[in-house]
Amino acid sequence: MRKKLQVKSIEINKEKLFLHLDQTYSLEGVTPKEQMLADSDGLAFIYIAEEKDEYIYISIPEKVWPQLKKGLESDYSVFLKGSEQDLELTGFNEELRYLVSNIEGNSNYGEEMVNKVENIFK
Repeated sequence: MRKKLQVKSIEINKEKLFLHLDQTYSLEGVTPKEQMLADSDGLAFIYIAEEKDEYIYISIPEKVWPQLKKGLESDYSVFLKGSEQDLELTGFNEELRYLVSNIEGNSNYGEEMVNKVENIFK
């Protein structure tokens, strides 16, 4: 099984980038998987975490990519904001860089996804 969490906004504070969810969620027992996917249909990046035997897909929509780029350029640590604690999303920047470089010019991701990634991350 899997859960999907949606990022609604990004905050940069003291060389850290915080992903704010569109809902309250406890991150106790959640572990980062250091993997990222592209959701071409939803125009989002998906960071994968795990809770017990269940995957959690953290969806990062195109509307917050400009702030994401700022954090990536400065190599800020990335955290998911939880209701009681924050979770560092280890390997986030490396995975995002790899994914962006893989998407650029690659029609397998769809024209709209490629155009959005190229316009924001170049």
